Amino acid sequence: MKVAYFDCFAGVSGDMIAGALLDLGLPLALLEEQLAKVGIDGYEISAGRTQKNHIGATKFDVTVTAPEAARTFNEVRDLIEVSGLPEAAKLDALAIFMRIAEAEAKVHGIPLDEVHFHEVGATDAIIDVIAAVTGLGYLGIEKIYASPIATGTGTVVTAHGVLPVPAPATLEILSGIPIHSTQIHAELATPTGAAILAHYATFAAEMPVMRPEKTGYGAGTRDLEIPNVLRVIVGEVSAERDENVTLIETNIDDTSAEVLGYTMETLLLLGALDVWFTPIQMKKNRPAVMLSTLVADGLEQAIIDTIIAETGTLGVRISKHARVVVERELLEVDTAFGGVRVKVGRQQGRVTSVAPEFDDCRAAAQAHAVPLKDVFAAAQKAARRQIDDAH
Repeated sequence: MKVAYFDCFAGVSGDMIAGALLDLGLPLALLEEQLAKVGIDGYEISAGRTQKNHIGATKFDVTVTAPEAARTFNEVRDLIEVSGLPEAAKLDALAIFMRIAEAEAKVHGIPLDEVHFHEVGATDAIIDVIAAVTGLGYLGIEKIYASPIATGTGTVVTAHGVLPVPAPATLEILSGIPIHSTQIHAELATPTGAAILAHYATFAAEMPVMRPEKTGYGAGTRDLEIPNVLRVIVGEVSAERDENVTLIETNIDDTSAEVLGYTMETLLLLGALDVWFTPIQMKKNRPAVMLSTLVADGLEQAIIDTIIAETGTLGVRISKHARVVVERELLEVDTAFGGVRVKVGRQQGRVTSVAPEFDDCRAAAQAHAVPLKDVFAAAQKAARRQIDDAH
């Protein structure tokens, strides 16, 4: 399975993501072709080689050549929906802008349809998002991992005045995602970059076990005391393999359901493979739950520290297990409701599961006002047909 690891030691922005994907082989001409399918004009794009602290990188630039007004979320959504982009790309782009709009609405205390994009609704942000969805598709990336994101510190000047770093909307987008400030006085994480990774990535404290094949560097604008680049490593993880995992468990009888739910979300964002609760009965006749967390090698301590910090438990149990992971393939199929991604599982070449991606099906069901189960059924049927035709 082809994966990408986003190393965000110097933060992340939309243009850094675009630059890294171009550095990895996304043709600029293909990006221009996809952008031509969207109803925006008055811009020029370019990409060139540069150096940041002696590291060669690709700098992606958008030059706006005509005056533009701040777009509303509805205007951005309409642009994407009526574009000629592939359906899967539309769904991803819409989901990314929805994250930004929801954050802006919450921070400013306004309804979603009143959100006006200033820094992130301009032409360059739309181009950065389309570059991301186009590049990841072109490179055939099936899963994305990311490091904790460096945000920087200090203040930043925005359309809403001078704000602390990370900017409030950026911080809202990164809610539940591991971040660290560093001592660099600059805005290292932007709303667009944060939203792209929040949509796509699984965040882990360490790089997954992988065989690196290519590395791309996307340059930021500023010159910092560290290389101002986003490093993206593309490689393969074994699609069907035996592996060892760690099971971490603890019994809890004095923690609220809200805290338990938050703990589960946090553990998954840290990179836990799975988290679940089992109802149990403890001493003194207390109903309780057993929290179980499945973890890959290298993440045990971070998971243990989080469980103890969030739940207040006095200890955890640790056991080692072996598991077999089957081969996985991601298909994109066409249905009457648009494009849907479908995950296909195989063991020794035999198809064992056909599972449409929930987010794609939900977006299609909402867009066409049909039951979710109808979209699932159509996607499964189309995937089965595609699999049969391939044989």
